[in-house]
Amino acid sequence: MKKINWLEKLSSRKFWMAVGGFVTAALLAFNVGNLAVEQVAAIIAALGVLVAYILGESYVDGKNIDAEMYKELVDINQQLITVIQNNENEQDN
Repeated sequence: MKKINWLEKLSSRKFWMAVGGFVTAALLAFNVGNLAVEQVAAIIAALGVLVAYILGESYVDGKNIDAEMYKELVDINQQLITVIQNNENEQDN
């Protein structure tokens, strides 16, 4: 059985539209007033936008950290290569 990726689901507009549709239909089925249904639907839509934004920013921040760490590792690797080459040159002399 395939594992559900909840971070992907929570950032999906389709998921939030489905949640909004379900809740709206349920509220109408229980004879909740139209104004309350509209308010709840607006809150769900706003929550969906907020969650998608937060997850999107987290993803971008994570990628930026990865890029910075990669650059630092490349710099360290270059420094190590230089030290090794210097040691080899000293041993040859």
